[in-house]
Amino acid sequence: MKKSAAALYLSAREASAELAISPATLYAYVSRGLIRSEPSQDSRSHRYRAEDIRNLKERRTPSPEPRGMRSFDADLPVMDSAIATITEDGPIYRGVNAIDLADTDTLEHAATLLWDVTGADPFASDNCPLLSGEMRAVAEALHDAAPIDRTIAVLALAASADPRAFTRAADGRAMVGGRILRLVVATMLNGRSSPQSLHLQIARAWAPDNRHAADLIRRALVLLAEHELNASAFTVRCAASTGLNLYDAMIAGLVALKGPKHGGAGVLAAQLVKTLIDGDVAPIVRERVALGERFAGFGHGVYKHGDPRAHALLQALARSGAAEKLTKEVPERIAEATGEFVNIDYALAVLVHTLGLPSGHELLLFAMARTVGWIAHACEQLRHGGLIRPRARYIGPAPGRGRP
Repeated sequence: MKKSAAALYLSAREASAELAISPATLYAYVSRGLIRSEPSQDSRSHRYRAEDIRNLKERRTPSPEPRGMRSFDADLPVMDSAIATITEDGPIYRGVNAIDLADTDTLEHAATLLWDVTGADPFASDNCPLLSGEMRAVAEALHDAAPIDRTIAVLALAASADPRAFTRAADGRAMVGGRILRLVVATMLNGRSSPQSLHLQIARAWAPDNRHAADLIRRALVLLAEHELNASAFTVRCAASTGLNLYDAMIAGLVALKGPKHGGAGVLAAQLVKTLIDGDVAPIVRERVALGERFAGFGHGVYKHGDPRAHALLQALARSGAAEKLTKEVPERIAEATGEFVNIDYALAVLVHTLGLPSGHELLLFAMARTVGWIAHACEQLRHGGLIRPRARYIGPAPGRGRP
């Protein structure tokens, strides 16, 4: 699936029609920084970012839900970023469609793209994480702890062990990023850091006897590497804006990811897969719909017609022999009954089930992959140097009318 750059932009006439405004008002929005524009290829006109038009249209449209209850609120902070954007055809990593990238590339290659690396090799064989005695002791003491908790504890000591942790050079930060990614994967796997491709390390640790595991994990890692300003990425940027080193910024991302409304949603989708794999799909879906229950792994605040990442991963799973019931029947039945389409959380749950892994590995795969995106956001924020400090819209009692 090749993504046309034209779909990211609208002409002046298209943008004005979308917002039902005059060209003069469109130009006023541009001058106020609400809509980004740039010269067209012919240099005789300008084109306008479609996502800015969409966001502005949503902001001007009254929501039937109370303020603060929407999944994506148009009044939330908006930040300029060159890392990635989201389209109906999937995430775009610095101009490259992630769906296409996942067909052949590795997480390491996606990382060099997202980190905009040109003069360094973050995944050179000798760029392995530096481990102190304290880090080894903590990792051993937490051998049986939850992998994310163990990783957070090890990362808390990692900056002190790395003499180049606070480098300000772009290539230097990319090298630190490579060491962090290898450290995160090794710590979550309870293994040793290795220059071997990350998807091969994960497949060997989790599903050594499954000949499709390495390719499926590789695809999932690339698809999950980055997804613009979600909750964990924004948390990382806020943390990095205070001047934190990259190791500490990753802790912020991991903590945010654990929430059931973010990375933890995969565990809920895994429970759905367990329920449906052994039962008759139609009556189970009908009963849940009648009771007003939601289906974890379905619906998305951005992708109104289905998550392209999920479709790509489910198609790869189907080609590898995964149960058609999970890759085709369940998504179709639930979409027909609810109008909500499959998202990446469900596809991850199907992947984990197909590989015979325990529930919870969805979150680990998510965390290992998304570390790449967090590093990209932290580096971009550190380069800008500004402190993120949004203002609150006060809705409390007027002065003099509070409690005595």
